Amino acid sequence: MIPELSPTVRLFISLLVALVTTFAFAVIGLKLASRYKLIDFPDSKPHKKHDRPTPIAGGITLYAAILLAGLLTGTFESWDIRATVLASIPVFLFGLWDDFSDLGILTKLIGQLASAYILIRLGVSIKVFESPDMFLPLADNMRILLDWFVSIVWIVGITNAFNFVDSKDGLAVGLGGISAAFFMLMTLDSGQYLLTQHSAIILGVCIGLFFFNSPPALLFIGDSGSQTLGFFLAVLAIIYSPYGASQLSSWFVPVLILGIPIFDMVLVVISRFRRNQPFYKAGLDHMYHRLSLIGLGSRRAVLAMHLIALSLGCLAFIILNTQPAIANSVFFLLLIVGFFMLAYLDNKALWTKLNGADPELP
Repeated sequence: MIPELSPTVRLFISLLVALVTTFAFAVIGLKLASRYKLIDFPDSKPHKKHDRPTPIAGGITLYAAILLAGLLTGTFESWDIRATVLASIPVFLFGLWDDFSDLGILTKLIGQLASAYILIRLGVSIKVFESPDMFLPLADNMRILLDWFVSIVWIVGITNAFNFVDSKDGLAVGLGGISAAFFMLMTLDSGQYLLTQHSAIILGVCIGLFFFNSPPALLFIGDSGSQTLGFFLAVLAIIYSPYGASQLSSWFVPVLILGIPIFDMVLVVISRFRRNQPFYKAGLDHMYHRLSLIGLGSRRAVLAMHLIALSLGCLAFIILNTQPAIANSVFFLLLIVGFFMLAYLDNKALWTKLNGADPELP
């Protein structure tokens, strides 16, 4: 990394390096996936509706590109970013293992918890209860334990949210790229320039993967890709520290930036819980499938989810430095809108269509 360069120039260098390395590793990943039979075959499971055997090379591509781009651009000078990479190893390896042999939910959870534990032990965690703004009268040890608990819930939750939302070609990497773009701008605004470069790398990797993963997909990102992407973004949200903004008006910013994957997971879990169905199994009842069935069709459903994610990110940026009362009021209104949207997408008639018709509409 050249110190004389401005943060904005470094941002674009990181973005370009990530894009180039992603294309290079995608070609290598496709060959490795074919050689070692890491292929997703159509109709191998009820939810697999693709037309042809597709290599699951996206996870290898994503992880390798983030590592190499980070080394080339100097982002590993940041201890928090080094800690993120070290902690991501279990979630990536367990995801890759799942791509090969279809692990159970408990085994995958072990990998996610291991990554969360390593991250916390390396000193990276949410600091909500340890913050001076926290008004609850708690002992110091209790504050630390509560922050660790919230960190684990957040990391495991977002990791799985991206695994859940990966229900259509190009959807997860598109949402990941949008989230990374907002973190890139926000960390640039807060003066966390190495984190800006790290965000730009994730954005560049997502753009590169979108080329290969958009319909008709040349590769799938698999659990190794979706879970690792979710993990990196979850930790990015933890490390990000808004400059000059009260925690009372900034705590929900990551929730808005990652709002669509969170909403999709909440929708699926609540919907299946109401019908006594296991929430952890893959299915055709995600937000994407429901939007497809209400008349948007396949491509516009993906586009709608990307546009909503873009809108939520803009709102997060706009209200970041407003008064806490205004910021929390806006967030509360968005929660109400989300509740009504969830109720609409989980109505009985739509559920009947999901179970009685193919949601992959043209």
